[in-house]
Amino acid sequence: MEVIEAPIRPYAWGSRTAIATLQGRPVPTAEPEAELWLGAHAGAPAVLTGTGTPLDRAVAADPEGLLGAGVAERFGARLPFLLKVLAAEAPLSLQAHPDLDQARAGFAAEEAAGVPLGAPNRTYVDANHKPELLVAVEPFDALCGFRAPEESAELLAALRVAALGEVVDALRAPDAATALHGAVSQLVELPESVVAAVVSAAADRPDYELVGELAKRYPGDPGVVLALLLNRVTLAPGEAVWMPAGNLHAYLHGLGVEIMAASDNVLRGGLTPKHVNVPELLRVLRYEVLSDAVLRPVPVAPGVVTWPVPIDDFALYRATVDGTPVELPGDGPRIVLCLRGEATVDCGGTAVRLRGCDAAFVRASSKPVLVTGSAEVFQASVGR
Repeated sequence: MEVIEAPIRPYAWGSRTAIATLQGRPVPTAEPEAELWLGAHAGAPAVLTGTGTPLDRAVAADPEGLLGAGVAERFGARLPFLLKVLAAEAPLSLQAHPDLDQARAGFAAEEAAGVPLGAPNRTYVDANHKPELLVAVEPFDALCGFRAPEESAELLAALRVAALGEVVDALRAPDAATALHGAVSQLVELPESVVAAVVSAAADRPDYELVGELAKRYPGDPGVVLALLLNRVTLAPGEAVWMPAGNLHAYLHGLGVEIMAASDNVLRGGLTPKHVNVPELLRVLRYEVLSDAVLRPVPVAPGVVTWPVPIDDFALYRATVDGTPVELPGDGPRIVLCLRGEATVDCGGTAVRLRGCDAAFVRASSKPVLVTGSAEVFQASVGR
């Protein structure tokens, strides 16, 4: 086991207080701090502090030693998950992520076309899918998945904006997939004049508060209206949202711990100054209703909970430790994050002390992790 140093991504929607407060640094920070990356993705790998080696290079140099033979055979010479601390002060873009086949094909196509990896119009930055799970650390506000199209039809019709008539008609199609595809295809192309009419019609109406909030940041953006098709949820601490491939979503505000397959592929549909690839987004979206976006924690051992997901790239556990030692499950490569408090983390005689967003990488050959102290600790591992 070895302590890692995690880079912070300074995206514009990030907080100037949340991550710094967890780490015990002065606030406000000079620039927004959006995500703390704890993994081996080439975009911002963590660094093994003992040797100064980026984790992606360490894994590539000795995949079986760090990942174990089974994980290396299943996923290749890469850590298959990426753990993050996410701090959203402002809304993220409306977005979805590709499945594995779509990511591989999209990445290969852009490589063949000679689109530079860092180009602002690049859509696929790696060849992996990006299903993700976000667990709220503090109350977390998000848009997650499509609501029933008939509900969205009533919501839009009540605004009495004539230019939305065809969208409302599309949402009233008898088949949900057809209804959602027809409505989304129109909404992503809305002209600014129609967006402005919607914002005006929604003004001072409590049921449409989100429209005004988004329009202040992204005036004229079609995503302001498209957001009305999605479920709005507020997660209590410990609750989570599971976002599989093709699920349209946008995180609005809050602090959470997020785990995903090791990818940074994002297909944006609005609410962003970044590259928006509408045709590709429409192609990868899943036009299906998400009736309940919220996952509740499931106890798996004394002091330990998890949020089961139907993939094997990752699993996430949270341990609440207060005096009594707690053992975390798992025997493959792991990253252990002490979010709050102070903990000693031990895996068979190799112990490190962590606090305030400190983290450690545990190689596959190590034994189960034993945590002592008084802390909230997360462990990312490969799923089973």
